[in-house]
Amino acid sequence: MEISLTTPALLFPAISLLLLAYTNRFLTLASLIRSLKTRYATTHSHLVYSQIQNLRIRLNLIKNMQAFGICSIFGCVFCMFILFAGYNTLGKYAFGLSLILLMASLALALRETQISVRALTLELNDLEEETEESKNKL
Repeated sequence: MEISLTTPALLFPAISLLLLAYTNRFLTLASLIRSLKTRYATTHSHLVYSQIQNLRIRLNLIKNMQAFGICSIFGCVFCMFILFAGYNTLGKYAFGLSLILLMASLALALRETQISVRALTLELNDLEEETEESKNKL
């Protein structure tokens, strides 16, 4: 397989958009953590505490997602530099490493999404319990 300077450059838009999405997730989580902290301080709800624990795990995953994504784009730039210097074989390995780092980032994103769904399931279960309790009171 022949690799040129344009091959790793093709990943720049994709990785950049991915990092932007990760940053948006991080900012949303930061806001949610602040609001849940305030809510927990007033209610000491077990559900809220579970959500906060869940968010801690998700925050760590997002940090690692971003780190792998940044390393992937760094690998692409490094690959381009190596290819520019004329080391095609080494450039292929650098590009392969970039792809592996990108896959690691995407795998962490998948895991974070699964945890996010679990958190939403907790909220839905709580809503269902509240609805059942209010029906029973009537």
